[in-house]
Parts: sequence; C-alpha cells; structure tokens
Amino acid sequence: MSTVFAPRSFLFGGDYNPEQWSTDVWLDDIALMKRARVNTVTLGVFSWAMLEPREGEYDADWLDQIIQLLDEAGIGFFLATPTASPPPWFSLAHPDALPVRPDGVRLRHGSRDTYAVSAPVYRAASRRIARFLADRYGAHPGLRGWHLHNEYGTLDYGPHAAAAFRRWLQDRYGSLEALNTAWYTAFWSQRYGSWDEIEPPMATQYLHNPTQVVDFRRFSSDEMLAAFEEQKQEIRASGSSAPVTTNFMLPTWNHLEQWSWSDAQDIVSIDHYLDTVGPDAEAHVAYGSDLTRSWAGGPWVLMEQNATGIRVGNRTFAKTPDRMIRNSLGYIARGAQSSLFFQWRAAAGGSEQWHGALVPHGGGTSRGFDTVVQLGAALESIAEVTQPPASGPLVDAQVGIVWDAEGWWALETPHLPNESMNYSDEARATHRSFWRAGIPTDFVRPGADISQYRLLVVPTLYAMDSVVADWLRAYVDAGGRLLVSYLTGVADENQQVLGGGYPGLLRDLLGIRVDEILPLAPGEKLALSDGLTAEEWTERVDVTGAAVVHRYADGPLAGAPAVTESAVGDGVAVYLSARLDQTSRDAFLAAQAAAVGAGPTLAGSAALGVEAVRRRGAEADYLFLLHHGSEPVRVSGGGTDLLTATDLAEGLVIAPGGVAVVREDQAASVVIESVA
Repeated sequence: MSTVFAPRSFLFGGDYNPEQWSTDVWLDDIALMKRARVNTVTLGVFSWAMLEPREGEYDADWLDQIIQLLDEAGIGFFLATPTASPPPWFSLAHPDALPVRPDGVRLRHGSRDTYAVSAPVYRAASRRIARFLADRYGAHPGLRGWHLHNEYGTLDYGPHAAAAFRRWLQDRYGSLEALNTAWYTAFWSQRYGSWDEIEPPMATQYLHNPTQVVDFRRFSSDEMLAAFEEQKQEIRASGSSAPVTTNFMLPTWNHLEQWSWSDAQDIVSIDHYLDTVGPDAEAHVAYGSDLTRSWAGGPWVLMEQNATGIRVGNRTFAKTPDRMIRNSLGYIARGAQSSLFFQWRAAAGGSEQWHGALVPHGGGTSRGFDTVVQLGAALESIAEVTQPPASGPLVDAQVGIVWDAEGWWALETPHLPNESMNYSDEARATHRSFWRAGIPTDFVRPGADISQYRLLVVPTLYAMDSVVADWLRAYVDAGGRLLVSYLTGVADENQQVLGGGYPGLLRDLLGIRVDEILPLAPGEKLALSDGLTAEEWTERVDVTGAAVVHRYADGPLAGAPAVTESAVGDGVAVYLSARLDQTSRDAFLAAQAAAVGAGPTLAGSAALGVEAVRRRGAEADYLFLLHHGSEPVRVSGGGTDLLTATDLAEGLVIAPGGVAVVREDQAASVVIESVA
C-alpha cells in the first residue's frame, strides 16, 4: 500500500444501486442517508449495461444526476469500474471472452463474473470504460476513491488463458528443460517437448501434476493483477489522483496472492461476510480484520459486510442489532477506516434480492434501519480514532502468524497424506486461539521484517524455498521464538518433497527428523502428555538435538516425541508434530505466548467474554471493549468512553452485547471486573 488512508471521519454507507430504482426513491434514499449520517456510497459496481448500452456508446446522464444529489447532501462516493459484470451485448458479440470451466464447458451470460480475464477484447473494453469514467469524474470533489472491478477471482481455463499461461511459464522458467525439471514431468510420461503442448490443469483422467496446479494459481493471480493495473493506468492517465483500491474477498477459496496485490493499491479493502451464527463469528471478524490490516501495513477499508443477515449453508440467519454494531466496531478496532455495507437498499428483484441491506425491504421504519441510525451516531462520536499514530503500528502485536497464499494453494494439490487438511482452517484455528486469549496478532509476509515479534508461528506452510528457511533461521538466531507446525517445509517451491526426512530445509534448525506420517481417522483422538489431544495428523519424530517438551501418551506413538524445542543462537525453535484439537491448541498457544511475555491486551477481559483491542492513534490510544459474554462487567481506571462520555474514574458498566471505546489516560490503567 502506497499511502496511509486517514479520512477525517469514518466512512459510513455502502454499495448504492440507484439504477434499480425510480428517481422518487432516490430522493427518499438521500433523506434516509442524512438521517443515518451516511457519508459515503459506492456507485457503479454492476452498471456496465447502463453506462454502455451498446458497444462504444456511453450514457452517464443518470450517474451525473445521482452524483449531484449526493454532492448536495454532502455525501461522497467511491466510483467502481463495472468490469466484473459485462453486459449481454458484450457476451453475444464476443463469446470467446466468456470463461471456460476446468471441464471445458464455456459458461453463458446470465450471472455476474462471466468474463475470461485473458481475453484481449475484454481487457480492451475494460480499459475503455475505466478511462471514460476517469475522464468524466476523476476530478470530482466528492470522489473518495476508485473501486476497480469487484472481487477479482474468476478463473478461466479457456484458450486465451492457455496462451497467456504459456507466456507466463516462459517468463518464469526460460526453457522447457527448466519447466520439465520443476514440474517433475518424468513421472507418468508428462515431459513436454513444446510450449504449445502445455494446457491449464483442466479435467483429466486422474490426478493433476501438483506443480502445474500451483503454477496455474500463481499465473491466475498475476493475470488478474495485470488487468487491475491496466485499469489503474487508465485512471492515472486521465489525471485523476484519487486513491485506487479493489475489494478483496476471502471465503473458503482464495485465488489471489494478497501481498503483491496490496503493494499495487493505494488503499487495501475487503468484503467480509460471517460464516457462522455461533461465537466464532466474532473471531472471524478479528481474523478478517487482522489479515487486512497486515496486508495493508496499516489502516484499511471495510468495503462490504451484511447489515442484517449471516448466510450459513442454504439459510440466511438474522444478525441481531447488538451484533451488527459490535461487529462493525470490531473491524474498526483492528484498523478499518470505514463501516461500509452491501448494500444500501434491499433489491426488489434480481439474484440477491434477499441479501441484507442498510434499508431492508421494510424501509426506514424497520428495526434494521433503526440500528443503522444508531451505528451512524456511534461512528460520529468516535471520529477522532481515524487518525493514525505518527509512527509505529496501528495495533501493537508481539505475535506474528506467517500467512502465504501459495501455502493455501499447495494444500489444495492432490493426493496429500490427509486431504481433509486445508490452509484456511489451520490459519483460522491458530488465530482463533490467540483471539480467545485476548492476545493481539499480526499476519506476516514471508521474508518481511519480523524483528518486532517475540513469537512467530508458521502453520502448515507445506512448500518452502531456501530463502524462507534462511529467514526463519535468522529470526531464531536473533532471539525470536519460532513455532513450526506439522506439514511445514515438506516440499520445495516446486512442490517436490525434500528427501532425508521431514521437514526438509528446517530439520537442522528444529533439531528433529520426521520419517513417518501417521494421519488419524475421522473423529479419532490421540492423547498427548499434559492433557493435550491430537486429531487428524500425527508424526513419528526422531530427536537429533532438540529437547522433548510433550510426548504422545497412547496409541502406536506412545512415549514418542510430539513437541520439541531446540535452542539456536539466541532463540528457540519449537516443533509441533500433531494437529491439536481447538481446546488443546488454545492452551498450547497461550503457553507459547506466555513463554515470551506476550500477554493479553486487558488482563481478565477474555475470561469475562469481553474482546479488548487497543488501537493506537495520533493523540491517544483507544481501547475497544466488545462484550460477547452473558454477564455485565464494570470497567474503571483512566480514560473516557467516547460513546457515552463516561469518565472511567466513575466506573462504566457494560451490559452483555454492549460496547465501549475508551480514550485512554496514560496516567492510570484500565481494569475490568465482573459486576456479580
């Protein structure tokens, strides 16, 4: 990220689709926005068919009208390029620009995201409409920023992608000999004699080549980033200096390498949707927030969330008013400069007519909208929090978790010893443990400066090159405590297993050697010493220099090492050979943090069900207290709650579901206790 995004107040509002409504509804919308203190909307995300009704013919009169109404009301806007949803005429005229699935079926128009990102005609049309919008609106005083495309992530396996993939491979490897070596094509007679023989990993008889699979994911991320960069170049060529972003999306799939994408943006933004109605929903808010703040290296923008619903499976469950406000402030606590939603007004028709909105189908006289008004007032009262500190991190974390999109993709390659293991689950489970303990965490880019972290955790980073291995060793040599999990460093960057015993390049650093992997059956548990419990994954570990900390207590590995520590330089390298269940993981990781003095933000808060996050600011630090528990708590000490203007010297009671944002007085610490 090239700039620090610090608006004077939190951006509040969401995706606005006035083209779906008559002009009398527009006037009602403006009135409701003013009532709720909305100050920002996102326009044009899916408006290509309206903006370019016929190829090369543009019509933005309707957009001029709504921008004028917004401007008169003092409401700013992000302007999107609508390239995530090409219009019907485009797909009819250019069928080669429709995406092809891995099974060879070319998709038809009828939904969103029906584009082949490598198709030259699609890229050219995207550049043209981006330039049209930039020339027309790039200098508008109400423009908050450019929202390029929407949720990049459509993979294409068609002929345009195949040709682009070959070019990418030629740039990466230089020669077919190097590619054949990296891809291990001697296996199954896959050796390539011509670049034209290489295809994307389409549907085939049995298992794909794992290096081909990961390379295609690398290529796809780079290809989409190139499309983004082309639109950005058109924006800048028009003379517009407004910041540029695109909204990340991180559900159960991931098609982008977010670190490099973040480097290319002026603001890093994300759409974040909860995937459970249980207590883990709040951990999910923290996970998405910490990831995005880490990608951004500071403040970031929440571009979308759901105001009224949580989609789980085939049902949308209601999001209660208190949860909506707690979640919104949870994102802000961890660095968001906005509380933006999809969408402003619930659609009357179309594919997402039942998606939640700031203005539900019931309109401005609904419980949902009353909550929106309440949130708008709360955001105004904490506006000072937007200004970041002059130096240092926004959230001071002493624990880092290595996060790598290529690690995600590697665990999606075929025929691993236990295919139920996936990177997303491992990363979230690791983060969840620290969240439950109230310990702040960052996510870390491989190779980044990690000198500020007392503890660095590497969960299931299956493939690794020597540069990353040397980076980890240097961290331990300098005094850091490194925790490496099972299924890490097993293979090199080409997904080739490193011989001599697992975990490959890290054996000497860890002082251990694994010669056998013993996955557990679904539901099977295995006891470790000190009350820990393993599931899914265990290993036979030989100690070559490390000390044994925990052993397997039963089963075929009874008495064998399960967790080891190795003193290296001024630091310690810990190896965890078993997948712990969540309760055991919580205890184990809390102990690892305690070993280096990395404690919770507010002592005692987690046990009371209160999430405590300290966000550093320009003039003060702000302690966010989000009460997810069931009993009221009392907070006292030095500071003032900005939401209620309560001086903590008088004590502040927070009810279950309640929130507080405390401007801290450094002269006196904050204390939390149960009211009962």
